[in-house]
Amino acid sequence: MALIETRDLGRTYELDAGRVVALDRVSLDIEEGDFVAVMGPSGSGKSTFMNLIGCLDRPTHGHYRLAGTAVESLDANGLARLRNSEIGFVFQQFNLLPRVDALNNVALPMIYAGTDRRTRQERALQALGRVGLAERAHHRPMQLSGGQQQRVAIARALVNNPSLLLADEPTGALDSRTAAEILSLFQELNREGVTIVLVTHDADVGRHARRLVRFKDGRVIEDLRQTPLDARDLVAAETAA
Repeated sequence: MALIETRDLGRTYELDAGRVVALDRVSLDIEEGDFVAVMGPSGSGKSTFMNLIGCLDRPTHGHYRLAGTAVESLDANGLARLRNSEIGFVFQQFNLLPRVDALNNVALPMIYAGTDRRTRQERALQALGRVGLAERAHHRPMQLSGGQQQRVAIARALVNNPSLLLADEPTGALDSRTAAEILSLFQELNREGVTIVLVTHDADVGRHARRLVRFKDGRVIEDLRQTPLDARDLVAAETAA
């Protein structure tokens, strides 16, 4: 069974200017352990697709199953619980609390899950170690570089051991060397078995995924397997430059 299954998934908006079909009957499976880049220009439907599979919005029609759960059948509380337990989010802006250190930023999702404080601290430190930042656990965001802040955000996304890591333009606010390091980290996590869906408009970023799904006018127009570029080579090239 696929981790993500969509069947005729669609999203329509009724606006003053008329009816807008943002996503048009998309049927797509994403297997556990895959690394998928979702690409397309502005207005292509990729962001709408991300919002639907991230349980941030509801489809107008169609079906969506995440880890075997029929998402369209859930109420608002059910969607919130599913997001917290099954999905880790990484965004272009890091969305860290500025007055809270890295450890407690990472621990935040576990508060919503009702995890006790000692366990929160232990698991948050483990997650920071996983992204190479255990020694920065007590630094606040303003004391960290942009790349380090994004690593904290990735650790926060991983701390509840989600089924899916959903990344929206995660390198968009970073310089080229730091972006290469973040892509290398994503590939490392994927080799460990983490399922990643990365939404991007950047073709160079998309080349680091194992599968490319391209959207246009609310539909999938391309779905192909590819041999990904190894981001470690990009890191080495950027370091030598």
